[in-house]
Amino acid sequence: MIEPQTGLVIYAEDADASWHPASLTKLMTAYVTFEAIRDGRLSMEDSVVCSEHALSQPPSKIGLPVGSELKVELALQALIIKSANDVAVMLAEKVAGSEAAFVEKMNATAQRLGMKNTRFFNANGLPHPEQVTTARDMALLGQALLREFPQHAYLYSLPAFKVGNRFMRSHNSLLRTFEGADGMKTGFICASGYNVVASARRGDRQILAVVLGERSNAARTVRAASLIQHGFDIYSWKTLFSTTLSQMELDPAAGGMPTNLQTVVCQPRRVYTKQELRKLTRKPKKQAAAAPAAPGAEKKPAKTAE
Repeated sequence: MIEPQTGLVIYAEDADASWHPASLTKLMTAYVTFEAIRDGRLSMEDSVVCSEHALSQPPSKIGLPVGSELKVELALQALIIKSANDVAVMLAEKVAGSEAAFVEKMNATAQRLGMKNTRFFNANGLPHPEQVTTARDMALLGQALLREFPQHAYLYSLPAFKVGNRFMRSHNSLLRTFEGADGMKTGFICASGYNVVASARRGDRQILAVVLGERSNAARTVRAASLIQHGFDIYSWKTLFSTTLSQMELDPAAGGMPTNLQTVVCQPRRVYTKQELRKLTRKPKKQAAAAPAAPGAEKKPAKTAE
């Protein structure tokens, strides 16, 4: 948890432990896109086109047919609010010509920002065993976005957006439940659990929190809200210590592959054989009425089926 304007570290726990970013990846996709807009290589009025590769991405997605177009501004809303995997690829292809070339830009940007333990392999955060980040690195990215591109900060706080006749709501429930919440991005895959980079502002003070690996959406919301509230409460005396992200030493014990929460967060579905399905769906046969037992006869237990 940091103050993004100064980089003041208010609280840190396992800040350098490797973790899968999931859709927090899209914050870097947004950053590289914002750079292209700033440098004049792209504008909000340009269009991005849905390719076969974009359409092939699994949900969450907009689901446009191949050849359909979106304005860049609407595409950025879909990226941040809907967390649309197809739109992330559309933006990547528009900015760099291909998703692979865009990922190279993402990794180069991560190194420039000091995200030493982050590695990207796609533009949307879909599962990849080697796509990893840390809470510190995501705090650095959130800080860079807020500092360098304040004109786009409104995107993180939008509760919903409209594509055609469809309204799509933000996955960030803090926007609806926490005083002063103004973004930024949630993320979830089974391996990572529930992640969030969350920001809130009260008066002229802003707090940014990163939570990785919660076991449910509700737990993620509560944890982020508790952290940010704690940040507002203790901020004044924390400034006396003035340790910043750049001054905080890396944990030498951190690293390696992240814990996989697949079996904790997403229970594997039971796959039934054809024979089992037939047994489960077979209608029970009607039973003939049993003859009354003879006086004094021993009753046998009824047969049961599981």
